[in-house]
Amino acid sequence: MKIARKPMKADVPSVAMGDIAFNLLIFFVILARAQDDSHLQWQPAQATELQSSGNSKVSVLIDNNNKLYLNGRELGQSQLASEIEKLLGDLPAGQRIVLLKVHKDATAMYYEPVIESISQAGGDLVHVLDEKK
Repeated sequence: MKIARKPMKADVPSVAMGDIAFNLLIFFVILARAQDDSHLQWQPAQATELQSSGNSKVSVLIDNNNKLYLNGRELGQSQLASEIEKLLGDLPAGQRIVLLKVHKDATAMYYEPVIESISQAGGDLVHVLDEKK
């Protein structure tokens, strides 16, 4: 005896597709927000009596090769002020914190123009240091 079977149609519910797309969107937004500069090589200068800086959306780093990075992405000095301004957007004063991480051996020739660019963009500069013990 032979049984005739009809081919079954496999449908994916459209509601599930929306959920999957939403979860992927959240996943990539979280990844994009990360300001990972842990792969960059730098050693902070040291000081005594340091204070906490609070939260920041912008991080500028000058590494041991005097290369300039904004939120972990290398860029040139000429682009710095406009890029910081875009990242800060219309944040009110007091929330426009820009963390400046300068390698301890960097000279003024490299960090003074960066300080000027942060000021031009309206950022509140916070120099990241290591506490002397």
